[in-house]
Amino acid sequence: MKTKRLIDRFNLIQPLVAKFGLPRVIIVSFFLFLVAGAGFFHMNLMQLLSDCLRRWGMFGILALAMVPAVQCGIGLNFGISMGIVGGLLGGLIVIQLQVAKNPSLVAIHPLFAMWVAVMLAILIGVVLATGIGYLYGLLLNRVKGSEMTVTTYVGFSIIAFMNMMWMLLPFSDGELIWPNAGKGLRNTISLASSFSNVMNKTLAFSIGDLTIPTGLLLFFFFMCFLVWLFMHSKTGIAMSAAGANPMFAKAAGINVNKMRLIGTTLSTVLAAVGILVYAQGFGFMQLYNGPMMMGFTSVAAVLIGGASPKRARIPHVLIGTFLFQGILALGLPVANQFIPESNLSEVARLIISNGIIIYALSQVKGGSGRE
Repeated sequence: MKTKRLIDRFNLIQPLVAKFGLPRVIIVSFFLFLVAGAGFFHMNLMQLLSDCLRRWGMFGILALAMVPAVQCGIGLNFGISMGIVGGLLGGLIVIQLQVAKNPSLVAIHPLFAMWVAVMLAILIGVVLATGIGYLYGLLLNRVKGSEMTVTTYVGFSIIAFMNMMWMLLPFSDGELIWPNAGKGLRNTISLASSFSNVMNKTLAFSIGDLTIPTGLLLFFFFMCFLVWLFMHSKTGIAMSAAGANPMFAKAAGINVNKMRLIGTTLSTVLAAVGILVYAQGFGFMQLYNGPMMMGFTSVAAVLIGGASPKRARIPHVLIGTFLFQGILALGLPVANQFIPESNLSEVARLIISNGIIIYALSQVKGGSGRE
């Protein structure tokens, strides 16, 4: 009787494994286990879910940057650090100009001043990321077939290069530079006096202990909608065709290199926007080696949602980011109930992010993997 029940359960799980892959089934099960564990230990589940929603909105646009990169044919863009640098520079310039402290803007409303500051930072970041992304795209057009290796190398290289530049750039605001040093930017830049949590606070409301960061989620969904519109435009469809089958696209009169260039630039721009959205929700901008692993976590998030190195859609971003960030939000509190003062949450993050990347890459061995 017990054997029959086990067989029946296996027959129920087998279609899910075949459709989504064993790692994704395990990850979803682990997330549900954490939710059940929080309930078992009588933890405040609504507060934990509030943190899940906040993390979802904060990190979502960085994961969204994978969609145009995958669809245009360059694959999983581990080099979004290129765009992140542009976004960080936009934020630093706005802090240096003290936009959020402008008396005219503050007189209208302090929150309005913060919105002007964050949107100006995004605008500057987008402009910088467009130029960076264009040059980055030209590079990737010259290394076809080795894009993911090159993006990883370039991502780490730009972080190393900026470690030197952060010490040399001529910023002078006391909130940015090392105290008593006179130059060189701090490791962590506080956004408390500029645009910290501006999106999270806008239109936020609570249902009991569950807090909904409405402004943050609306901005995230708006960016998803813009990418969806682009992907369904004539250029977006041509870009996807060029990424799926370059030879056929070329025969149809599509300029494959141009489409790859557009996708790479758009991915870089989204990374610039994403880091500023993440930073405002976090309350700080992290420089130097802070952004180094963000490419890997973004790739892991979109893969968890069901994407592959050859195909990525908006639902993959929404589902994957929520699951990945939900595990991070629930993991540490629940793990501390099992093993007090443990580092289980960080271990789980590394296993999940690196494991899902290895699994996904193994499925496209030889360029003929499963979609």
